[in-house]
Amino acid sequence: MATQAKSPSRCYSHKLQCFLHNPVPASLSLVGNGKAHNKKALKFSCRSNGNDDYYYIDAPVEVGDGFSFSGGKYSDGPSPSDEWFKQGKIVKAYAAFGSGEKAKDPIFGLAMGADSQASTDIFRWFCVESGSADNPSVILIHGFPSQAYSYRKVLPMLSKDYHAIAFDWLGFGFSDKPQPKYGFDYTLNEFVSSLESFINEVAVNKVTLVVQGYFAPVAVKYASSHQEKIDNLILLNPPLTAKHANLPSTLSIFSNFLLGEIFSQDPLRASDKALTSCGPYKMKEDDAMVYRNPYLTSGASGFALNAISRAMKKELKKYVEEMRTTLTDENWKIPTTVCWGKRDRWLSYDGVEEFCKDSKHKLIEIPMAGHHVQEDRGEELGEVIKGVMRRTRLNL
Repeated sequence: MATQAKSPSRCYSHKLQCFLHNPVPASLSLVGNGKAHNKKALKFSCRSNGNDDYYYIDAPVEVGDGFSFSGGKYSDGPSPSDEWFKQGKIVKAYAAFGSGEKAKDPIFGLAMGADSQASTDIFRWFCVESGSADNPSVILIHGFPSQAYSYRKVLPMLSKDYHAIAFDWLGFGFSDKPQPKYGFDYTLNEFVSSLESFINEVAVNKVTLVVQGYFAPVAVKYASSHQEKIDNLILLNPPLTAKHANLPSTLSIFSNFLLGEIFSQDPLRASDKALTSCGPYKMKEDDAMVYRNPYLTSGASGFALNAISRAMKKELKKYVEEMRTTLTDENWKIPTTVCWGKRDRWLSYDGVEEFCKDSKHKLIEIPMAGHHVQEDRGEELGEVIKGVMRRTRLNL
């Protein structure tokens, strides 16, 4: 995916920098600001604010908390990320189980800012809804690494006849990003349990699940225990074959010791490169800035990315095998559709057609889409989803 960049107000820098956390109410800490400021290269020197609740690094107060590589651009006007945030809401789901101890960063060993702390009671999820809640519900689940923003073109396509909900997983976008080992460790089992909690919170009746990429095994495992809750399951470029059970190098590098911790703090690697290496996308700079924003404003996003990558590298093979077994089991009763972007550079199409044929699941090909189908062909995917849900409603 080639990013179509406008002339940025500053060039990108790859000097490791440390950012200051400016304590603000939790409800406000979810939104990155777009204030203009001058940033200078920083030394690795820390100073406490006196009460040991947070650590402070010499950096402009507008930047955010934690630490991150610099990258992207800032302006005085409203950012695309701010505009997206205004369209959504915060939903509380999944209890936070932690010791109550302040989370510490793995490099300096000092207490992290509020964005990296586990909620004291229930985690906060960011989601965007479209359509009436009286209509059949469809939950749009983004892949790894991505955000609910990837479904921005799909949501309006579904709003007339359905109640569509796109959310950010914990660790992504505007949802909570607790420091690993302090209430949420980002294991795939935890994602299954947290997904159940979120769905119970936002949808009372049966739902259609649309899930993309490497989070597909998580959704399938949830669905296998809640078949009575699911109308349809639509999988977008899921890891279906044994060859799909390994993360591509672009993602697995975030799991490496030390190097992964450093690279996961780089917005250009964590966002731009992760999105541009897996398909033929052409993304506008304003859209790219929404994906970069979490990594530009808080070190918490990078720590979460590092933890998720490690969990995926360790557990993905097992989860893919379980998903294959589940989808081919005669007790699997959920109507399942596999939608495949054939220009996926991460997951090969080899074996996908055979799997769908053997398991008797419908296969829909989108020739010009890559791995993130919803990003590349959002309107086309919207029509596919409507078609699948319409056939189910009419018992076709």
